[in-house]
This record gives sequence, structure tokens and C-alpha cells, in this order.
Amino acid sequence: MLQSIKTRIAGALCLSMPLLLGGAPSVSVAADEVYEFSIQTAVPNASLYFKLLTKFSEQIDLMSGGRLKAEILPAGSVVGPFEILDAVSDNVVTAGYVWPNYFTGKNSAFVLFSNAPASTGLDQDSLVAWFYRGDGLALYQELLDEMDLNVRPFMVQPMGPDPLGWFKEPIETLEDFRGMKFRSPPGIPGETYEAMGISAVGLPGGDIVPAAQRGVIDAAEWIGPADDRNLGLQKIWKYYYLQGLHQQTDVGQIFINGDFWEDLPEDLQEIITVAARANIAETLNANIYDNSVALHEFIDKENVQVLDTPEEYYAEFIREEKKITEKYAEENPFFKKVLNSQIEFAKMVYPYRSRMLTLHDFMLKEAAKAREIE
Repeated sequence: MLQSIKTRIAGALCLSMPLLLGGAPSVSVAADEVYEFSIQTAVPNASLYFKLLTKFSEQIDLMSGGRLKAEILPAGSVVGPFEILDAVSDNVVTAGYVWPNYFTGKNSAFVLFSNAPASTGLDQDSLVAWFYRGDGLALYQELLDEMDLNVRPFMVQPMGPDPLGWFKEPIETLEDFRGMKFRSPPGIPGETYEAMGISAVGLPGGDIVPAAQRGVIDAAEWIGPADDRNLGLQKIWKYYYLQGLHQQTDVGQIFINGDFWEDLPEDLQEIITVAARANIAETLNANIYDNSVALHEFIDKENVQVLDTPEEYYAEFIREEKKITEKYAEENPFFKKVLNSQIEFAKMVYPYRSRMLTLHDFMLKEAAKAREIE
């Protein structure tokens, strides 16, 4: 009884102390509520980008003091990659990770929020800047709202530029390339290759190696050296070309169900927003380090030949891609609106960006020469 009285007195003192100090009592009932959700991904758990999503999950757990927990699910756990957007909107899964170009069947403009056409002039870093400092995010939400998709988008993993890919034989000219069946991303990249006279075959990542083993395809691209290694492409072919334009920007994104998002307290919403932007930095670091390590393994241990893409490829790809994007712009006013926004942003950043990239190219070449001299 005495202990109970002491406890009540102590509690009363705690509640009254803010009043004595001139403040109001602060009682937060929701502060201890735990919000749990799953993120259905479009990548296998062996993927570099799955591991980066796991990092995202760990960060929001830590920053929220355990109030926000995300389970990362590998591709196919609940729904297939092409079903993720609808599944999130309908709350079949609370969140999903996927590339928006998977949903161009809903609206052709989706591709622009991940794979900005090379003909716009946007590189990977400039696309991220357009998304956050230009019109990108507002246009994206406008598209999702107009389509009655109950989701919030978050750019998290800028993984481009994707390599041109792996080949069974070296390609010295575009004519060599035209004679091959090439696994390409669907949509504008595949259409562009077809316009160039290259037979483009659309396959999900898990089907690439089996198709190569059966001789269904002669060449293929996936994401980058680290994830290409995880697929085992270096075991199939030995000729690797890093310089490609079909996805010189390539951004994996998280979609979160809108109702779940609105139910979150503001501090947890901010934690997700900050963690998403932190994942961009994690991805940029991983792109350089993990892909570089994998490339050295290809060369030193797998006898892979890393070759330069024929120069004629670049001009022809951009020329044919421009025709295709103009066709989409004529057919879809919103596609045109987004495309024009990207073109104008690229024009704005070009005087600065082009000189910085040229400087970096010169620096690397001269530094390599200096080391060779020493």
C-alpha cells in the first residue's frame, strides 16, 4: 500500500513539473505505436540493390527508435514485378520497389521518370536533380493522381548508366550488332534497337541466363557489373561493353500506399523521406565501388574482355530514339509535358554540367598517364 501511494505521488509530481516550470504537460499516446510494412521488390535477394534496400529498412528502424519497421521481400514473394504498382495502390502490399518503366502499358510517360531518353541530354545525376529540384516529383505525383493510383513515389536507387551488355562475339561495327538477338529492356529502348535493325528480345532478369544457354539470345544487358555477376552472365559470354545509351539513366523506386502514408505521424514520414534520399547516396557509392570490384574480377579471374562500344552506335541510337520519343509525345500530351520539362532542364544545366564532365574525363586520362610514367 505504501509503495502504491509513493508511485501515485511520484506520478503526480512528474505530471505537475511542466506546469511548475511554465509549460504544458506533454502526453503522447501514439509515440509508442509501431508501424510495420512490407516492401515487395522486383529484384532477387542476391541483388546489390536488394541489399541496399535492407540498409534502408535498418535506417528507418534505427531513426524511428523501432517505431517504423519494413520487411524487404524478394521478387515474386507476393506479386510479380509488373503487378507491383497496382498491388501497392490496392494495399495488397503496403509498398513496392520497382522501375516505373515496367508500367508504360498504363501510360507511356512512366518510362521518363526512370529512363530519361538519351536524346534529352540528361545524365543520371542530372535526372536526380530534375526530380528533386526541377519539375520531376510534382509531375510524377500528377501522373499517379490522374490515374487514380493511391501511391507515393520515392526515388531511391539511381543505378545508371547501364552497360551496353554481354556478347557472344565482339562487335566492331553496328553491322555486327545487327546480326544478333539482343535482350533489351522493353519500351523505348527495345523500340529504338528495333529501329536500328537490331532484334530486341524482352526478358525478365531471371530468364536471361537460361535463354542464353539455349541460344535464344546472342547478347544481353542487365544492370551493371555487380548484378551481372550475380546473374552469372560472365559464365556465358566473355565480351563486355560498358558504354550503352538505352538506359543511361536507370532509377529504382519505392512506392508506398497512400493511405498507409497518410496514417503515419509526420516525423515518421520525414524519416522515410530522408532515408530514401540517403539511399541515393548509398547507391551512388555502391555503383562505383561494387561495380569496379566486379569488373576487376571479370578481367582478372573470368577472362572477360572489356571492349569499347563502336562510335557509330551513339549517333544512330540518339537519332532513332528521338524519332520514337517524338511519336510518343504526339500521342500522349502528358508524355510531351514531361519530355519537354526534361529537355529544358538539360539545356539549363548543360553549360555547367558538360564542362565538369569534360574536366573529369581529362583528369582521369592524364592521371592514368602520369602513373604509367612513374
